[in-house]
Amino acid sequence: VPPYTHPLHFGALLEAPPGRPLDVLRLAERAEVSGLDVVSLPDHPYWAQRLDTFTLMSAIAQRTRRIRLLCNVANLPLRPPAQLARVSATLDWISKGRFDLGIGAGAQPLWDRIVAEGGPRLSAGESVDALEEAIHVIRRLWNPNTKANFRGNHYRLRDAEPSPLASGRIDIWLGAYRPRMLGLVGRLADGWIPSSFACSPADLAAANDLIDAAAEEAGRAPHSIRRGYNIAVDFDASERGFLQGPPHKIAKELAELSLARGISMHLLYRVESVDVLSRFAEEVVPAAREMVYVG
Repeated sequence: VPPYTHPLHFGALLEAPPGRPLDVLRLAERAEVSGLDVVSLPDHPYWAQRLDTFTLMSAIAQRTRRIRLLCNVANLPLRPPAQLARVSATLDWISKGRFDLGIGAGAQPLWDRIVAEGGPRLSAGESVDALEEAIHVIRRLWNPNTKANFRGNHYRLRDAEPSPLASGRIDIWLGAYRPRMLGLVGRLADGWIPSSFACSPADLAAANDLIDAAAEEAGRAPHSIRRGYNIAVDFDASERGFLQGPPHKIAKELAELSLARGISMHLLYRVESVDVLSRFAEEVVPAAREMVYVG
């Protein structure tokens, strides 16, 4: 398990309520005012009534000054990596260095929708190969010192003009669950961002071990790779399972994940309401921070 060495960040994965797609802008502003560190948006262009993730991110960047922005996570089969590189570089300039890029390879239940949008249908192995190529393509296009060349099975560049960054760096986070994807995190990514409904706390240790082993094999320090977690919280649950119950209980569970599993970024999952966002920011976050930093 990686030592706890990264600053502890809290934030939200914002979702627009049905029929009110621009509510995410108001929620993002509230997240910043509430003292949260990160706002993120999912990227599911095939769902009904969804606006474009990156255009919304641009609007959020203009409406905020401090909070970091994360795409959580880009749907690679519908987002060519050269386009991702250039859009991300633009957001880096607009946000003054506050944007990070999360990427996913494409989840198995979503391939029919991806194909309906004109994307390819890839096998599990092909999707991991494509993601690995995409990371190389994106980083080569961010190098301001040379034209970019790359020749892969899925993506190619030939003397492509670079897209320089304002900040000099954008971190790449991967949404990953299976062994090959976790190995890719260890070899190439800056961060790992699973969701609690798909990767339980009991699964985190084994996943961390796979990431760490791949990092060491690639000559990287395992603790340099940040670990995030999209967390599904229920303050009003009658049951008392993981992240269910009063704020102090939830804060204790998040602190334990940070200290025992190296989770340094907790993102409240699918936030549609200002009330839930405020309760998390005001009642959970300060208590969790104190438990981690003070004990």
